Amino acid sequence: MPKRNPKDIISKSQEAVLVDFYADWCGPCHTMDPVIADVLSELEGKIKLLKINIDKNPQMAQHFAVRSIPNYILFKKGKILWRKGGLITKRDLLHALKGFV
Repeated sequence: MPKRNPKDIISKSQEAVLVDFYADWCGPCHTMDPVIADVLSELEGKIKLLKINIDKNPQMAQHFAVRSIPNYILFKKGKILWRKGGLITKRDLLHALKGFV
């Protein structure tokens, strides 16, 4: 299966896509991984996850004005529905995303 371009996934997905901007060296990013996994599991697949490594995709981070990580942007059909930077509790993330499913 060919690897899809992240911009295509963001702009063409009919379902909500949570984009996780991260870096391998970012401790808080690793802290958030299980939180995101739990929340998306509770939302039963209604939101897809797209992880973008800012070191490998600096142009994507620049395009979406990501100035700090972790940084999360929820898209649907290319439109930004929600965005948040930094650590977020499972409860707050679940509450925020539930409004879009």
